[in-house]
Amino acid sequence: MRYSSCWMLLASLLAGALAIGGFAPFNFWPLPLLSLAVLFALLLRTSSRRAGFRIGFAWGLGFFLTGVSWIYISLSVYGGMSMGLAGLATLMFCSLMALLPALVGALSAPASGAESAPAFATLRLLLGLPLLWGLSEWVRGWIFTGFPWLSLGYSQVPASPLAGYAPVLGVYGVSFVMALIAALLAWGLAPRRQPALRAWALVAVLVLTIAGQALRSVVWTTPLGAPTTVALLQGNVPQNLKWQPGKTRATLDSYARLAAASPAQLIVLPETALPLFESALPDADRARLATIGRQNGGDLLAGLPTGSLDGAYYNSVISLGSAPSQRYHKTHLVPFGEYIPLKAVWGWVITVLHIPLSDFARGAPDQRPLAVGGQQVAVNICYEDAFGEEIIRQLPAATVLVNVSNLAWFGDSLAPWQHAQMSQMRALETGRMMLRATNTGLTAIIDTRGRLLASLPPFTQGSLGGTIQGYAGSTPYARWGNAAVLGVWGVLATGLGLLACFKPRP
Repeated sequence: MRYSSCWMLLASLLAGALAIGGFAPFNFWPLPLLSLAVLFALLLRTSSRRAGFRIGFAWGLGFFLTGVSWIYISLSVYGGMSMGLAGLATLMFCSLMALLPALVGALSAPASGAESAPAFATLRLLLGLPLLWGLSEWVRGWIFTGFPWLSLGYSQVPASPLAGYAPVLGVYGVSFVMALIAALLAWGLAPRRQPALRAWALVAVLVLTIAGQALRSVVWTTPLGAPTTVALLQGNVPQNLKWQPGKTRATLDSYARLAAASPAQLIVLPETALPLFESALPDADRARLATIGRQNGGDLLAGLPTGSLDGAYYNSVISLGSAPSQRYHKTHLVPFGEYIPLKAVWGWVITVLHIPLSDFARGAPDQRPLAVGGQQVAVNICYEDAFGEEIIRQLPAATVLVNVSNLAWFGDSLAPWQHAQMSQMRALETGRMMLRATNTGLTAIIDTRGRLLASLPPFTQGSLGGTIQGYAGSTPYARWGNAAVLGVWGVLATGLGLLACFKPRP
């Protein structure tokens, strides 16, 4: 490998790692834009698909190793893997994720020995590369059940002007606009670029940014009904103690005490806050929680497993209080954490990872909002919050979103902050307030603009009180989901394909 190629790979690796500074808790949103512009500038200098693959892989490896290294914590500290095996598994996972940026790099470069007309080469960079980038993130969001974590669009919530595209095109649309801007920067600032062309590129960047800022001022949904007082409980129960039978009574009493002290109409407990099956919940504890839910003319939502080990069991949220008891069963399960895919092949993983209840059944995809606390509540559990098109299934009927999570698996890492930022994106996409009740953090109240109105410090026990407003109506994204941005990409792909067929020879 040539000396210059080594430096290009190193620059790409560092650019990918630095992009994480744009996500929570750092929130320096221009950084992912600049990182992507560096990647595209490097790809602009490649002359073969092999070189493009390497540069894209280096960027992806730096990005994922820096951004999701918390996987190591869940595997080694809480999953029982040896340090070496957990490190290897984390590296393999990040390398697998890096294959998608690598594929973008390979497809964006010309085939070896091929040449393009200058005009078509420009279109390939300015439109083709952003198109490939957007498609790669979308594919990552569903292949092998999906891992949309750290899609670049999340980094723009809530402060960036580009966040204005979220209610229209969703997170993948925001990523696509970011890629457009990055391509314009990479092309316009290239050495020996004519000043006039450089000026036009910067004007296009400015137009895309101003359009996003203008969209931020659009009010897509309207308040509905009276406000509701809420209390979000954070139990801060250590993961290594959570499922120990001797600790169950202390956990039940702790949550009951926190809930009883709240004057709220809607009280929300985290995912599996009650560490026992619903059928094993003592009648006295169930009655106590229902009484607390009714004490302010409202309801209490509690996470716990339902069903039984002898049959199907679910990761669920049940309501107790003034309204008839209702429930929501988690639909999108975490592979190897909540179910084992292809058990005949991967069943051995259960014996390696010491994860309790690792074979949940899936809830129905068409579950409706829970009518509790004066609101129509669309519940989602932990990882489900990463899938915007699944969240909108309960809209426009839902007036507020609620996420319950247990992120104790990831310790004091970036994971809770990154997950909260995905909740901020869901609020922005849907025009609904989002409530987050978590075991160890980040418990928060988020407004329809994706802003954190209030939160509890991580790894503390407490109750976050506040007042929320239900909303009616639909954002464009709530109506169309990802179909809108996929339609835009389809038009672009068709146009580029036709140009490729009829492009003039260089």
